[in-house]
Amino acid sequence: MINLPSTIVASVLGLALGLATGQAAELKVIAGGSMTAALNRLGPDFEKASGHTLSIHFDSTPNLIKLITAGTPFDLAVVPVDVFQDATARSHFTSGPTIDIARVGYGIAVRAGATRPDIATSAGLKKALLDAASIAFVPSSAAGAYVTKVFERLGITEEMKARTKAVATPAQIAPAVASGDAVLGVFLTNVLIAPGVDLAGPFPAELQQDLVFTSAVAADSKEAGAAHALIDYLKTPAARAALEAAGMTPG
Repeated sequence: MINLPSTIVASVLGLALGLATGQAAELKVIAGGSMTAALNRLGPDFEKASGHTLSIHFDSTPNLIKLITAGTPFDLAVVPVDVFQDATARSHFTSGPTIDIARVGYGIAVRAGATRPDIATSAGLKKALLDAASIAFVPSSAAGAYVTKVFERLGITEEMKARTKAVATPAQIAPAVASGDAVLGVFLTNVLIAPGVDLAGPFPAELQQDLVFTSAVAADSKEAGAAHALIDYLKTPAARAALEAAGMTPG
């Protein structure tokens, strides 16, 4: 639990007063897997402040697109911007621009106490990847797709096929490295800040890119007011502080 300054606590109380006027709702939220730590930390505070309850389903970008296009009921999405690049998925949301919540770049993690490779340059990153016997990441995700593109840009796609250790969710990357099942974890840096691993560093500037997590309300949501209240909450100073503590950049 984060110890927030009194000014931030006050903003939460102000939010509570503003939201408490509406009827309590159960919000069905879908979210990117790399938002798990941040939203699990923020969810209880929002519920306490608003009286609403949250049911959050975390998943990879391809699975989220399938869920949305299949017509699965939900009220709000906080997902990688890639989801909205699918025209069919986008049609299931209200019109207008999405609202960005957070962004985060890519990096590499090693087992806690292990030697950290120098990845400040593209050459250094390439060497670190080729030197590693095994690399954990989530290929079937928006972040995993970008990692794969980096392999291509470095000209090591074939070499990586024998080294990569695919895991199902971002939360499984750090444990795989901590246990020794993988030498490196390669993914979004917020996922790599975890017990048992050390962040070796971010990708070099020429290969770095932020993954943006953005939000929108479902077109057929019956709880649009409560959904908008959650988006508003995620933009408050309290939420921004929690996102930063989770290794993400708000907005």
